[in-house]
Amino acid sequence: MRVVFMGTPEFASLALLRLLEDGHEVVAVFTKPDKPVGRKKIVMPSAVKIRAVENKIPVYQPKTLKNPEQIEILKKINPDLISVVAYGQILPKEILEIPRYGCVNVHASLLPKYRGASPIQSSILNGDKVTGVTTMYMSEGLDTGDIIKTARTQIGENETAAELFARLAPMGASLLCETLSEIENETASRLPQDDEKATYAPILTKEIAKIDFLAPSEVIHNKVCGLSDWPCAYCYLGEKKLKVYKSILNDEYFGRPGEILSKKRFIVACKTGAVEFVEVQLEGKKKMLAKDFLNGSAVEKGTILK
Repeated sequence: MRVVFMGTPEFASLALLRLLEDGHEVVAVFTKPDKPVGRKKIVMPSAVKIRAVENKIPVYQPKTLKNPEQIEILKKINPDLISVVAYGQILPKEILEIPRYGCVNVHASLLPKYRGASPIQSSILNGDKVTGVTTMYMSEGLDTGDIIKTARTQIGENETAAELFARLAPMGASLLCETLSEIENETASRLPQDDEKATYAPILTKEIAKIDFLAPSEVIHNKVCGLSDWPCAYCYLGEKKLKVYKSILNDEYFGRPGEILSKKRFIVACKTGAVEFVEVQLEGKKKMLAKDFLNGSAVEKGTILK
């Protein structure tokens, strides 16, 4: 099958490699333009572009697909199918209609739950116990197309979004290849989504990452896990920002919201219960285990985090 692959991050690059391993003819890759990364703003290619170049696949990096030039390029390529995995751009109707087998998207949730930009983080933020990946035929709406296949997995009690990304990526890659095989064999199913059950996973911003210790411990723990590694939950120790990358629930301790309850373990009181920070990074310092941070600092039991 002649496939055009559209994707950008590492999550998508695994799907691209799996398509190649399974013998699909990936005739072109579309990915977002190179962008500055890190403090030094070094311009870097996407993970998908790196894999495409390694495999000598033509790469296109348009800022938008909503122009006649990109539509004509795709018409000339004439793919059997367009596969989309975390591309980050909307496909206009003209492109959706080009391939004879349509456009297939891999989405990191059990649709219609968590349509949108942050399905993995949202599942953890909301305290879900189960998530998964879905393949669907793309339509003009946001993640509204007919479902083809799904795969489910449990979310670990202390699993972070970064860890869940790493687990769902190969699941999505496998599901995509299974889906393409069924489409090619004309055995693929189509299940319309129930729009009344749909929920939305918005674009994440740094503004939502501030920890409010007046919230219950479960809510704070879910925020830490769901926003790790980006935008990363944080609070303030004195005047300095303290990022929190990992935590566990510890409801054996009680105190004033924001109060550090132990010198040896970074246990902090919440509105109800407590949360124990496991991995932290103080402004200007390296990321480290919370116990090592406490051992090397002058932070006292009874200190109030803001």
